[in-house]
Amino acid sequence: MPYFDTASAAPLHPVARQALQASLDEGWADPARLYREGRRARLLLDAAREAAAEAVGCRPDELVFTPSGTHAVHTGVAGVLAGRRRVGGHMVASAVEHSSVLHAAAAHEAAGGTVTLVPVDRSGAVSPAEYACALDASTALACLQSANHEVGTVQPVAEVAEACATAGVPLLVDAAQSLGWGPVAGDWSVLTASAHKWGGPAGVGLLAVRKGVRFSPQGPADERESGRSPGFTNLPAIVAAAASLRAVRAEADAEAARLRILVDRIRRRVARLVPDVEVVGDPERRLPHLVTFSCLYVDGETLLHELDRAGYSVSSGSSCTSSTLTPSHVLRAMGVLSEGNVRVSLPRGTTAQEVNGFLEVLPGVVAGVRATLGVTEPAPDEPVADALEVDALGLRCPQPVIELARVIRTVPVGGTVTVLSDDEVARLDIPAWCAMRGHTYLGEAPRPAGVAYTVRRQV
Repeated sequence: MPYFDTASAAPLHPVARQALQASLDEGWADPARLYREGRRARLLLDAAREAAAEAVGCRPDELVFTPSGTHAVHTGVAGVLAGRRRVGGHMVASAVEHSSVLHAAAAHEAAGGTVTLVPVDRSGAVSPAEYACALDASTALACLQSANHEVGTVQPVAEVAEACATAGVPLLVDAAQSLGWGPVAGDWSVLTASAHKWGGPAGVGLLAVRKGVRFSPQGPADERESGRSPGFTNLPAIVAAAASLRAVRAEADAEAARLRILVDRIRRRVARLVPDVEVVGDPERRLPHLVTFSCLYVDGETLLHELDRAGYSVSSGSSCTSSTLTPSHVLRAMGVLSEGNVRVSLPRGTTAQEVNGFLEVLPGVVAGVRATLGVTEPAPDEPVADALEVDALGLRCPQPVIELARVIRTVPVGGTVTVLSDDEVARLDIPAWCAMRGHTYLGEAPRPAGVAYTVRRQV
């Protein structure tokens, strides 16, 4: 069964498995102790730190291991904000950061700080100039992911880092999705990553803080990991994480070139094979193994279940797969279609046959889900009204858009259809539907129950 969700967690790399098994025998002792077993454990920890620092592009004494990538983010954000509290309480981040960064930003706001989220374009990238404008004299920290975890778009980190350096603001880079493919460009100040993203064991994060960055660890500390990550280290997992990072880096260029060809095939053929689909993310500045697309008139949760039944494990940023019924913050910030969203992220070693099999299965699965939802688009001989209003209250994604599609051709060209909906997703998906189908979105207006979204028929 092909596993196509490596952006969530990559399968354990063979080198990680070997290193983990070996270090279970050699690295069980306390590396802080001076006896023989402790010295042996310390040598393993030092070697792992040196290997990880080389991959990150920092000094070994600038890098510590944490219990997870999320822990690294929270520690990094809190430490820099506390260390620079005399500068001010302003934090800047992109609108498409990983939830760990946004949660840290929310905690900072709750404590009295301020946060500016820099918008992105439809590809998911920030503008370096717009990011620079968000920095001011009170900015204590800026955050920018190296590549987006949902759509794969690579951010202009080097350009933003230059703007931050000019403003005297440290830049924290969440490199969880990209570190296995190569070092992060630019003069960043703090970097975080997570081992399970590149095929290391879960439960190991990296936090690198450059010398000269004012950093004040928060919470109780001890003598381990420079006081930045207290507690007994999981040395076997750390050794396996560092070993696998070195291994994946050694094969990264060749594997990236191979997987990019397969992802390009998915990007091209999905648009041809599946009607009413939008491939999202930057087509060029992107991770080599990841592609995301959204399908009109599809329930995302049902689509993922049907693909799973067909033998393919994929992920989604669709609101239709969320218990909150709210669209992915990434897709919302990009302003792209969210319903029927599928994220395919290929693990190393994925074959062309596996990708071809997925492409053969996908059109039938999408058509089956649409048929279950009763998707129809009538073509009457004569329009029945110049303006219609559709009551979609109580209907959830993707039904409001399906109802819109059913009636759009019952008004003449230039006529309007108003959809009344209480589903937050409609605010994103109705404008996206208009852009895909060539109609004009006229805007929204509040109603006593729900919101009225108005569309003008153009074709």
